[in-house]
Amino acid sequence: MSALANDPRHRRPAFPQPLKPVSPARWAAFRVLEAVENSDSHSDDLLHGPLLAKLTPQDTALANALVMGTLRQQLALEDRLIPLLARPDAPMLSPVANALRLGAFQLLHMDRVPAHAAISESVELVRHAGHPGAAGLVNALLRKLSTEIVTPRRPLVESIDAMAARLGHPAWLVKRWVDTYGKAATETICAYDLVEPPAGELFPDAAFPMDDGSRLVAELTAAAKPEAKSVWDACAAPGGKTLVLANRLPEAKFLATDASPKRRERLADRLDRELPGRVRTRTADAAKLPTTEGRFDLILIDAPCSGTGTLARNPEIKLRLAAEDIARQSARQREILLAALHRLEPGGRIVYSTCSLEPEENERVVGSLRDVKIVPVAPLLMQLKLPAGRTS
Repeated sequence: MSALANDPRHRRPAFPQPLKPVSPARWAAFRVLEAVENSDSHSDDLLHGPLLAKLTPQDTALANALVMGTLRQQLALEDRLIPLLARPDAPMLSPVANALRLGAFQLLHMDRVPAHAAISESVELVRHAGHPGAAGLVNALLRKLSTEIVTPRRPLVESIDAMAARLGHPAWLVKRWVDTYGKAATETICAYDLVEPPAGELFPDAAFPMDDGSRLVAELTAAAKPEAKSVWDACAAPGGKTLVLANRLPEAKFLATDASPKRRERLADRLDRELPGRVRTRTADAAKLPTTEGRFDLILIDAPCSGTGTLARNPEIKLRLAAEDIARQSARQREILLAALHRLEPGGRIVYSTCSLEPEENERVVGSLRDVKIVPVAPLLMQLKLPAGRTS
């Protein structure tokens, strides 16, 4: 985000005012946003980490809503804030930008938060963060935003840049989706990304809580080879799908692997806690599993991907992702899938899935294979007997 760095409102006051208290929820949310912007940390990990550990349940819920809402709406918030600046191209310090985004989100999207509270606490955030000279700038911009009347008018012919700004997504990603799915579908995708995703509804009685998409992949994998005796979950962390598979296929032997030692350790802890003794784990690159592990008659590859299908739950992805990342992920996915084919028993099945909306990571990866039979998923969906209208 840009701002007027040498605006008089941004200068350090001659006599700094004493700091006023900031609500614990807003301070925690601010620190999480700072960590997301200035590191490769993920919001979900941070929201379940020490930054929120001492908050009350009520403050924890507010901090979660502030962080996730601000990240989901970040690009749209900046589209509203930047025109209010005298010099939009001048650089802005990260704490100032995050205080402005946090305040703007409350003003525009949280009706129950009084405007004066959103503004005054955002001002105090930059002061507590060690930038008292920015207090005037934050106060002036948020006050201007709070009184701004915007009458939405969509032109008959809307450019990709304008559409992307309105929908709060990077223009390159919006263009890609428009080219692939059309404008109407792109609007639906972007609108979904900007709000809290629904809790699991397809499997309300699930023993292992997870989102519907992840649970559906695990259920489809179990249905793909119910007689399986040897199962490999190739990219298993954090382990939810492995738990479902092990529960559904009680007679099978299981191997769950992950390339990251830390993720594999957390995976092993979870599996041992939930289903002790049922699943063996190993730190291993899915494309380079040692031959000593033998072959499997059922393999799940929930491949590492761009994650463009999870932006409602992981909004920072759209702030970090670049177009070239998709080609890199696609190459990696092909490598993993080809390696898995060499570990498959005759007559075995591989279930390949991603959390991506990009054809290069899905249909084109599978379509690049030769001498394999691709099995339609529709009959398996019918077997699961999901609620009508919820399987599309």
